[in-house]
Amino acid sequence: MTPRTSARTARRPLRPPSWLPVDGYVLALLGTVVLAVLLPASGATASVMKGTSTGAVALLFFLYGARLSTREALDGLKHWRLHLTVLGSTFLLFPLLGLAARGLVPGVLTPQLYGGFLFLCLVPSTIQSSIAFTSIARGNVPAAICAGSFSSLAGIVLTPLLAALLLGEGAGGLSADALLKIVLQLLAPFLAGQLLRRWVGAFLVRHKKVLGRVDRGSILLVVYTAFSQGMVAGIWHLVTPARLGLLLAVEAALLALMLTVTWYGAGRLGFGRADRIAIQFAGSKKSLAAGLPMASVLFGPQASLAVLPLMLFHQMQLMVCAVIAKRRSADPEATEGAGTVPAPVPAAREVPTGGA
Repeated sequence: MTPRTSARTARRPLRPPSWLPVDGYVLALLGTVVLAVLLPASGATASVMKGTSTGAVALLFFLYGARLSTREALDGLKHWRLHLTVLGSTFLLFPLLGLAARGLVPGVLTPQLYGGFLFLCLVPSTIQSSIAFTSIARGNVPAAICAGSFSSLAGIVLTPLLAALLLGEGAGGLSADALLKIVLQLLAPFLAGQLLRRWVGAFLVRHKKVLGRVDRGSILLVVYTAFSQGMVAGIWHLVTPARLGLLLAVEAALLALMLTVTWYGAGRLGFGRADRIAIQFAGSKKSLAAGLPMASVLFGPQASLAVLPLMLFHQMQLMVCAVIAKRRSADPEATEGAGTVPAPVPAAREVPTGGA
């Protein structure tokens, strides 16, 4: 190797393989967690952060409602079998598997980690990354768009109610106070966004990039507040490296099972290749952007442990689905009808806008 070649190699930045997407936003979330562990908010600062975080959650769901196109969602109803399949996978099969994992407590999962794992199974599907992977794999992109939108819309109501029902006291139960929090912090802002979409929609489109930063900043604030509360409450002594390793193994098994069931199950239901791709990616994934603010409302001081399984599952699903999408794009069948499918999008990362 010549000195010139060696110098070029030394200057070349270290990057992960193209088939292994490392979500930069997840790295920012992990940095926020580290900050909360080292410098947790306490006392009066914690009170201010909690109030600000509550406002941030309301703002997030207002923006989600304002961005969601009701017309597009209604237009997608003509493919109702596909959407029902995705909804069934997201809000029926996933929760059933989460409940079945109760048998892993306490040998594999601690009760606290199991609560977060079950909450992960109740979160709606993604929008952005489902669309990206479906497009890369040359699947039915319009169906993926509608399926993700339907899942986000249903999750505004179903996720908090299922969490309150299945997690009991860990998520506040079905008390009047818990329902009031759900209505005031999640449902009311979302409906307000839908009602005002006619007047604010154009503004949101013009300032999409700026509002995207507001989304991401708000979620980082929610994460910092939740993990600060966990540190002050002293709950992190419950998590050991061994437990984290077991949690990752359980989540890997869950993701593998859902990817298999959605692909082969859709085939047994008579869906074509393009639809099966949309079902697999929309029906096997979980939204970090929707789950984090919901957890802050439902779990309070326990939110940090509740969102940990979701954060880990999020990065895992991106890495695995990127590999699958690339392989699907190389299938001989992928060239059939390729002209009806939009060209693959360049990025396949989760962006927390519109319930992604």
